[in-house]
Amino acid sequence: MPLYEHVFLARQDLSQSQVDALAATATEIVESNGGKVTKTETWGLKSLAYKIKRNRKAHFVLLNVEAPAGVIAELERQTQINEDVIRYMSVRVDEHEAGPSVQMRKNDRERSRRREREEA
Repeated sequence: MPLYEHVFLARQDLSQSQVDALAATATEIVESNGGKVTKTETWGLKSLAYKIKRNRKAHFVLLNVEAPAGVIAELERQTQINEDVIRYMSVRVDEHEAGPSVQMRKNDRERSRRREREEA
């Protein structure tokens, strides 16, 4: 079955629980159409390089998906309709990355550096 990475950006004024609900909805769409979400990562609220639909920040979410192309088309259609999602992108990959993504590892490094500075 083809492998995909689906990333979406949610509006900055949403709470973390609302962002988690969006990710759960995307997972439901994939699973109800015969696909499987193998990993969900919430990267948190990050600054954008430029304003998108009057937002300077956005919540970033990554889904690793195993599904046929038709399921991804339906996921993108549903995502496009949702007003809380300001951008999305699905990319077909040869294999999913094992363990945490590069973005999650970067967040962990930044947290540990912050902790070290506070302790010093």
